Amino acid sequence: MTRWLGWLAALALVAGLLMGFGYAPKDAVQGNVQRIMYIHVPSILTAYLAFALVLVGSLGFLFSRRTAWDRLAHAAGEIGVIFTGLTLVSGSIWGKPTWGTWWTWDARLTSTAILFLIYVGYLLLRSMVEDREQGARYAAVVGLVGAVNIPIVHFSVLWWRTLHQPPTLLTPERATISPSIASALLVNWVAFTLLFAYFLSKRLSLRRLEEELHA
Repeated sequence: MTRWLGWLAALALVAGLLMGFGYAPKDAVQGNVQRIMYIHVPSILTAYLAFALVLVGSLGFLFSRRTAWDRLAHAAGEIGVIFTGLTLVSGSIWGKPTWGTWWTWDARLTSTAILFLIYVGYLLLRSMVEDREQGARYAAVVGLVGAVNIPIVHFSVLWWRTLHQPPTLLTPERATISPSIASALLVNWVAFTLLFAYFLSKRLSLRRLEEELHA
């Protein structure tokens, strides 16, 4: 099942790249540099999904103490950090020709950097505590606290004045992008979600093996 999921994710990624870099037109103002959006936006949306699963897994573990919940939270947290890092890197590449700088401490960028650091700390905390169950409890609390920052990241461009453009997807207002750009973006979003599901499946399997070896 995992292998087929991997192939499906690979095909979806190819389709997304073709849609984003071949089918969708370049932006009238930004030109071709806007095409990095097809990596940047799905990355942060996938990170949201990952950290939402960290929240679910953390709550499940705190209430039930079942290892399966902690395993889900840990695996999703690792993948979420990867996608948040990709978001920061792709955003910086996009920002340099658009804003004239790689980085600026506006609300969106700063809150995203804080989100990244919270979940890096979440993973480091696990590795620093020798007692696995105690480390899982501490990490679960951090996972709950970190989830509070997700809506702050997403709606920061609406709540404060920033250089960053408003949300393209998941916005209370009607989107103003062309259908071709929207369809390319959605295909890439689906592709990244499938890639996340593949990574999650692989990481959960590895976590089970790690727990068996530890036992």
